[in-house]
Amino acid sequence: MSNADSPPIRRDEALTIARLAHLDLSAEEMERLTGDLGNILSYVRQLEELDVSAVPPTAHVQIERLPLRADEETPSLPREVALREAPRVEDDGFAVPAFVDEG
Repeated sequence: MSNADSPPIRRDEALTIARLAHLDLSAEEMERLTGDLGNILSYVRQLEELDVSAVPPTAHVQIERLPLRADEETPSLPREVALREAPRVEDDGFAVPAFVDEG
């Protein structure tokens, strides 16, 4: 079977991607993810077929350059105001759940 005839992504490949992304998906969500990834890969395959040999590598959709604003120092939000709506505050800062295992 040629690459063009094969399904864009197998279920086991989608499962591996979900595991690497630390996604805990239901069977229904896994089916949807597999289909969505397949659609994305099919679209990428279509893009790969385009002849872009005449397009310069630095081609840009917007030709004009946007004006840059000058960096200006401005007063920051007072700490008390910034932390007022925070769900959790710790040591005068935002408290967030740990996301890196230090073990």
